[in-house]
Formats: sequence, structure tokens, C-alpha cells
Amino acid sequence: MTLEVELKFAVKDVARIQSELASLSAQPGPEITQVDRYFQHPSRNFKETNEALRIRCSGEDNRVTYKGPVVDRAVKAREEIEIPFAKGTASTEQFAGLLTNLGFQEARSVRKRRVSFQLTWESRGMEVVLDDVDGLGTFVEIETIAETADLDGARTAVLSLAERLQLRDVERRSYLTMLLQADAANA
Repeated sequence: MTLEVELKFAVKDVARIQSELASLSAQPGPEITQVDRYFQHPSRNFKETNEALRIRCSGEDNRVTYKGPVVDRAVKAREEIEIPFAKGTASTEQFAGLLTNLGFQEARSVRKRRVSFQLTWESRGMEVVLDDVDGLGTFVEIETIAETADLDGARTAVLSLAERLQLRDVERRSYLTMLLQADAANA
């Protein structure tokens, strides 16, 4: 099984992180705006199972993503299945309508501006992203992909890169969870 292995940290000094990434020869991509629309399953509670189903719009590009339950607590490691579908807003609305017709309910959207950096760390391809999340602030995510048999190596690489970047206060909640908690506190 292919796993997404990641850690997330709230950050205040984005310039320091960018400088550290430059010193590691990380290659930045363009800034993109992403809108993630999360859906709740009709017969099981994704909050309880720690799963997620989302439609992600990155500009005109669209993907549907399923994230399975977390299988490692030191890092957030879980199965991720991501499938692209037709470009554009009309396709997104059509896919959201399909999910709604099947009994899924839209839980909430998360909007962010993201810059992704690609680098090699400990002989492994890594992605470090800077996310400016509407209503939450700025975060750094460190991520790699691994097969189940390579989880230990992936975990070690993510943790050591976090240490190299001097990131220590792990944020274990998803953006969705943080926003839902903020919504409830402001209700």
C-alpha cells in the first residue's frame, strides 16, 4: 500500500523557513490557490474513523482524494488515493453533485495559498509546502510517499528534516478540523 507520510507545523517566521530551504537547494514551485471541499460519508463518521474525502481545485485542475485512517502516530502516515478529473469549475460542481446524490454531505471548504518546495533528503524525494490557510495562518508541511514496508525510513526522514528546519511543535489536527473547531467556538 502507498502511504502519505507527513508532519505539519504552525510557523510565524516564513522567511527563515524559506532561507533554510534555499540552503538545502530545495526547488520552489509557483504559488497556487487551492480550495479543498470535504465531504462526510452517509453511513460512517469520518471524524471517528479519521478518514477524509475531498475535492481539490488547484486553479483549473481538479482531483478527488480519499485519505485512509492514520497508521502511524509519530508522523501522520496513511493511505492516500488521488484521482484527477476534468478541469474547470463546472466539473467540480458536477462531481460535488454526484457525491451529494450518493448521500455524502459537504462538511466544509478549506482555502489556502500554497508554495511547494521539492528536495532530496536522506536519498528520498521530499516535498515541503508553505500554506497560508484562510482563517488559520501559516503552516509548513513536510511530506514524502512510501510503501508500507518503507514506513520506518520515511518516518525517520520526515522527522530528521523537521529537526533540520528547527520545527518542533507538531500540529496533528487537519486544517479541516481546526476550522470546524474555530467555527464551533465562534457560533
